[in-house]
Amino acid sequence: MTAPCSKRWRALVGLSLLFAAGAAVAESAKVGASDYLVEDSVEGSIEEVVVYGRALQLIGIADTASEGIVGYDDIRLPPLLRVGELVEAVPGMVATQHSGTGKANQYFLRGFNLDHGTDFFARAGGVPVNMRTHGHGQGYLDLNFIIPEMVETTAYRKGPYHASVGDFSSAGSVDFSFYERLEESLLQVTIGKDNFARSFVAGSLDVGGSGNGVLTGALDAAFYDGPWDIDEDLEQYKLLLSYGFDVAGGRARLSLQGYDGEWNATDQIPRRAVRSGLIDELGFIDPDLGGRTQRYAVTGELDFARWKFGGYFVEYDFTLYSNFTYLLDDPVNGDEFEQRDDRSQWGLWASGGVDSKLWDRPVRVNWGSDLHYDDIDQVGLYDTVARARIGTTRRDSVEEISVSGYGEAEVFLTQRLRSTLGARVDYYHWDVSALRELNGDSGDDSLISPKLNFAYRFGPQLEGYASWGRGFHSNDVRGATIALNPGSGDPVSPVDVLVRSNGAEFGLRFEQGRRFNATLVGFWLELDSELVFVGDAGTTEPNDGSRRLGIEAASFWRPADWLAINVSYTYTDAEFKAAQEGGRKIPGAVERSFVVGANANWTNGWSLSARVRYLGEAPLIEDNSVRSDNSWLVNAGSSYRRGALEFRLDVFNLLDSDDDDIAYYYASRLPGEPAEGVEDIHFHPLEPRTVRATITYHWQN
Repeated sequence: MTAPCSKRWRALVGLSLLFAAGAAVAESAKVGASDYLVEDSVEGSIEEVVVYGRALQLIGIADTASEGIVGYDDIRLPPLLRVGELVEAVPGMVATQHSGTGKANQYFLRGFNLDHGTDFFARAGGVPVNMRTHGHGQGYLDLNFIIPEMVETTAYRKGPYHASVGDFSSAGSVDFSFYERLEESLLQVTIGKDNFARSFVAGSLDVGGSGNGVLTGALDAAFYDGPWDIDEDLEQYKLLLSYGFDVAGGRARLSLQGYDGEWNATDQIPRRAVRSGLIDELGFIDPDLGGRTQRYAVTGELDFARWKFGGYFVEYDFTLYSNFTYLLDDPVNGDEFEQRDDRSQWGLWASGGVDSKLWDRPVRVNWGSDLHYDDIDQVGLYDTVARARIGTTRRDSVEEISVSGYGEAEVFLTQRLRSTLGARVDYYHWDVSALRELNGDSGDDSLISPKLNFAYRFGPQLEGYASWGRGFHSNDVRGATIALNPGSGDPVSPVDVLVRSNGAEFGLRFEQGRRFNATLVGFWLELDSELVFVGDAGTTEPNDGSRRLGIEAASFWRPADWLAINVSYTYTDAEFKAAQEGGRKIPGAVERSFVVGANANWTNGWSLSARVRYLGEAPLIEDNSVRSDNSWLVNAGSSYRRGALEFRLDVFNLLDSDDDDIAYYYASRLPGEPAEGVEDIHFHPLEPRTVRATITYHWQN
């Protein structure tokens, strides 16, 4: 049996299992907060009244102009090619991919090439997602375990102005919350080009004699070969199970999550190989790339309105095979390598708030603390041939623990002016046991991060903001204990674990009811150092401090009940403070981005969504002599719902653009080329036009 046929059989088996689970789990549903359903008098059809999170009025509530909330209806209508694109709900945020679907995305925001998450923090269901001291890269942010339909709201913040977020949040942060109770149960099947198949079932069930308990479950299975010359052979399985109930005057929630993903990858390829005809744009150099990720999490939360308490345990395993330089370092065996990360994580967190007065002025005091522990049994880097190990560059075990606390006070100084003063304290301790003993050691570091925000209300529809804050990102702790380069054995200078950032912004927010809002922000951000531990090399890469200046504009407009439009534009000038190799430009720092999205939702059951994304040029080396090209991407989707059945058609890359999804510039070596290799642009193209069709069956009590 051929591989595609086998894949389809696996998909069909998965669909059958999910249908059986859906019949047992997804028995009932209730009305939720983000939108609601009412009975229409025409033949029992259902009229959907949509409420968008972007329409929420935040004047008098938000601390900055660059924060906001995105609701479920902002997420479910636009087509979603990859799970990581959930972050694109954040204005100015772009998610791309340079490898297989199962790998973490590449993120861009505020002039940062964030790699896989170095300065952008994400939390999902109360659990930090970024992985510190990770085998592939510091701050590794893999969102593939999330089931998009289970995301109720997305809250985002930008800049280091908020005391409640710390590590990795200098550019911004996002907090995904999951439904406790679904409005309705659903069974969904999607098929598409290149053997894409996905089945999904979810629902909620009232449990307990008092009726206050709710059990919600979701199962998701996806398979995909992709358009590449080598099949991705992607398999992803996901589980989410939660139980919410009242206890002692508060609300408790227990959750279980599971994820298993495996894939083959076509990484970025050298431009010269395509121009010479050696391969085409969907081709490959090394046929043995790809990986597997497993993630299982148990979480618990208690909500007593004025204070909350939670905890989590995560078991995680990661393997990735890559080859970016081909024959440059090892002309005999090639430069393929394996990265491993096997860890468990646990954490506790608490937060609370109290209303008071200061000199007869209203004051709101918020506080919080969290404890996070990584027990990394193995974080390693190995030389491989066809995924078989032939050498060890690094193999370490690491224990890393952090404790933090924060407090902030919002004071209404006058009827129009309010101020939020806050501070955050972070303490880190680590212990590295290295294969080469000289590269192992223990240490600790701490940091105090003050924050200050002002908001002035010019009128009922206009508010201005001024913010300043200090933030940080942590470096891989192996970079703090390293003494010798794992490859060459040369002495290496260690780096600081906690790296400061300082930022400020001025902004305006205009709101005209729930029909129109707009924000305009100017920001400045400096990092003391962009030193990071490079997992691909097993050592540190030194860079100077950096400075970014930029502007952002975003708006939401609902000209009619059935139509909503959102637009965002960003411009950033990003430079190193001191010249690097003849220039100051930061490689990969995209200068401009532009996004416009439109969602139409009619009362007759039809909906239409379209999204245009522009990702501008970026310098690829410090002297700006080599630059990436800009890229345009258009996605569109349409659906029709009649009663319990919904039909949807999504088209990704509608115009079939062959622009680059991402590009890098470095030296690599192909067969027959000089020993020093050839410097070239290495790129990963946008996926060609693809179509996916979905049928969904909804049911209620």
